[in-house]
Amino acid sequence: MGLEHFEWEVGDVTVLHLSGSITLGDGTKKFRKLIKDTLDAGKKNILLNMSDVVYLDSSGLGELVAAYTTSKNSGGTLKLMKLTQRVQDLVQLTKVYRIFEVFKDEDSAVQSFAAQA
Repeated sequence: MGLEHFEWEVGDVTVLHLSGSITLGDGTKKFRKLIKDTLDAGKKNILLNMSDVVYLDSSGLGELVAAYTTSKNSGGTLKLMKLTQRVQDLVQLTKVYRIFEVFKDEDSAVQSFAAQA
């Protein structure tokens, strides 16, 4: 299952709802392009809703970290919400949670962007 997405805006936060797999090849390419296109459109506050991400391999994890760095270097912020148990386990096992702010719900995640302003 490839990576699909849809998005919506909550104030100045762009929520990207991801579904499918972020894996080496097509998944990581689509994800990289999605982040680049979002930042190029001037959308700096990005929240990734990962509730429907069924699988994330090491390349996908690396792409998440790269997206975080790209966002930061562009003056933006990238946060995660609603991690599936499998993705959450991988994020904890690899200690990537030290990089990302992770939220259980959209309201608290969106409010966290306002708190930073």
